[in-house]
Amino acid sequence: MEVGADGVAVIAVVNPPVNALSVDVLYSLMGNYEEAIRRNDVRAIVLIGKGGIFCGGLDINVLGAIQKNILEKVKVDYIDAMTDALEVAVKPLVAAIDGLAFGGGLEFSMACQARISTPMAQLCLPELQLGVIPGFGGTQRLPRLIGLTKALEMIMLSKHIRAEEAHQLGLVDAIVSPEELLRAARHWALDICESRRPWVRALSKTDKIEPPEQAREILKFARDQAQKRAPNLKHPLICIDVIEEGIVSGPRAGLRKEGIAFQELFFSDTCKSLVHVFFSQRATLKIAGVTDLGLMPRNLTKVAIVGGGLMGSGIATSLILNHYPVVLKEENEKFLNAGVDRIKANLQSHVRKGKMTQEKCEKTLSLLTGVLDYERFKDVDLVIEAVMDNVKLKQQIFAELERHCPPHCILATTTSTIDLRLIGQNTNCQDRIVGAHFFNPAHTVPLLEIVRTQHTLPQAVIDLLDVGKKIKKTPIVVRNCTGFAVNRMFFPYTQTALFLLDRGMDLYKIDHACTGFGMPVGPFRLADHVGFGVALGTGMQYLEDFPDRVYKSMLVPLMIEDKWTGKASKRGFYMYEGRRKAIPDPDTMTYVDKLRSMAGSSTDPELVKLEDKDIVEMVLFPVINEACRVLDEGVAVKASDLDIASVFGMGFPPYRGGIMYWADSIDAKRVHAMLSEWEKKYGQFFRPCSYLSERAAAGVPLSAATSQAKARL
Repeated sequence: MEVGADGVAVIAVVNPPVNALSVDVLYSLMGNYEEAIRRNDVRAIVLIGKGGIFCGGLDINVLGAIQKNILEKVKVDYIDAMTDALEVAVKPLVAAIDGLAFGGGLEFSMACQARISTPMAQLCLPELQLGVIPGFGGTQRLPRLIGLTKALEMIMLSKHIRAEEAHQLGLVDAIVSPEELLRAARHWALDICESRRPWVRALSKTDKIEPPEQAREILKFARDQAQKRAPNLKHPLICIDVIEEGIVSGPRAGLRKEGIAFQELFFSDTCKSLVHVFFSQRATLKIAGVTDLGLMPRNLTKVAIVGGGLMGSGIATSLILNHYPVVLKEENEKFLNAGVDRIKANLQSHVRKGKMTQEKCEKTLSLLTGVLDYERFKDVDLVIEAVMDNVKLKQQIFAELERHCPPHCILATTTSTIDLRLIGQNTNCQDRIVGAHFFNPAHTVPLLEIVRTQHTLPQAVIDLLDVGKKIKKTPIVVRNCTGFAVNRMFFPYTQTALFLLDRGMDLYKIDHACTGFGMPVGPFRLADHVGFGVALGTGMQYLEDFPDRVYKSMLVPLMIEDKWTGKASKRGFYMYEGRRKAIPDPDTMTYVDKLRSMAGSSTDPELVKLEDKDIVEMVLFPVINEACRVLDEGVAVKASDLDIASVFGMGFPPYRGGIMYWADSIDAKRVHAMLSEWEKKYGQFFRPCSYLSERAAAGVPLSAATSQAKARL
């Protein structure tokens, strides 16, 4: 705290990199504030963040301490008192917002009498993403400052808003340049002190709150949307209840309910799971033997893509959206135009959704250059090959790339199954060949699986990690093997579903059980999305490499014979009409009945009667089993990387923590026992692997690091 000659005390939050509210910061902030209130030479107070960031919210590292009861007193007795003290103080307090005002940081600013912002400031209440609700008064003050509708939108969707929108809504009182921020905030505080500006207390405001009947309708709509978006989650509904309490019974009652709910939710399984995902996502950037060597990413400024299909065009979209110039190569004019049209359509989707202007769309598209040869490849820093998974074709392309690209250029392939060593065997540059496995649609799915062989240089991995970060992907680094980590883990997902289908279970019941659990699509809808041709090719590769644990079903080949290939052909396990959602296809049962007749299989009454919970376990426990093999073989180094792979690559519900975290919440012993039982009844497809068997026997968590596990074992 510094007190100027004008009588304004400036309290600065200094906790790089985002000025998060740690325990020390909270105590220090309140101590300085109380001193400013006591001092006779202080007339007004300004709260600011150092380094161009106001406050990034509660320090996420504090969450673990709260969940262990260490910070219970800080939350209930202290933080409530802090925000209350700011609002009812005898000296005006103005928040000077630059950079980020997130979570608790924004909530503290709302307890101030005014907020002055810079043009580029971002404001957000992201607490619901961590399984809690705003707990520093945000559920009560935000509706009173900007109205119930907009407040619910910000809180329920964790929506970021810029300073201009915040000013229009009334959340920010003025926008000034960064150079003028502190001076303007000081003047505003003094104006309040001298009654030239109103003394605004957010909890006392009622002019923005909608009339009772309208408020009830708004809250009802918000509840319906929350249940539709995430039917398994309780905390969004609890948040709406807390907001409603303040509307109906007054802000003090709302604050009391907020405090109780905030604390209870911190101890919930949902919060613990989401906090685990938060930390695991950041841990993916720490790779032993790569990121600990002191290497810095090189500045890759120009990228080329070979292949403009769905994958290649999606990757190109991601790159140009993030300011990378891209050269897109196709084998003929027709394919090139189709690829460019896909990219244009992806960008126009952003325009329709209001994410960019038409002018920005055209400027972004100008970063794309379409070519039919390798002439433009002589100065590129990174090439991403995105053609169909055909070994000879890829080998031919990589031989061409070695001839035409500069010697520093990284050569990446998007293959999801082929051994990288095989792809590069006709080259002399295997040290710069790396896998860059994106997931369709590549411009929206946030995961990037980076695959390295024993030849791949750490520098190539470092560079690709940097590119992934810049195009807003969450990367995981894995070792080379069939299917790598994500696809290999989840190949039993559809395999088990086919097994259940062959034994009489309704395929839509299986999909419904999986989506009810929280998966974005069930195994059959996933097969439609991937395409039967890809699914069959991948299945043949797994059959070759893992013959003892592939369930052999002829259903997909039967459907392919009649040109049913999934969503692309509009006929698969579901029907697809235009842009409409998938519709169950009764004709699919013709193929199922034909297969059962050919195989002589009969309905298993015990399996057909399974409840949804049991179906989910039977479909996902083999996924856990394969994930254990992936860890045991060193394909992935950390169990948390597989959690992130499952969440960001396959849509595993983040509120369950990821596949390995969920497995440990069930307990390895139960997973092992069920797989063993199914093995006895149905064969070796369900056989538990040695990694799972050993840890279940010793009571060691599946996610425990190998060194810890060996000590326990």
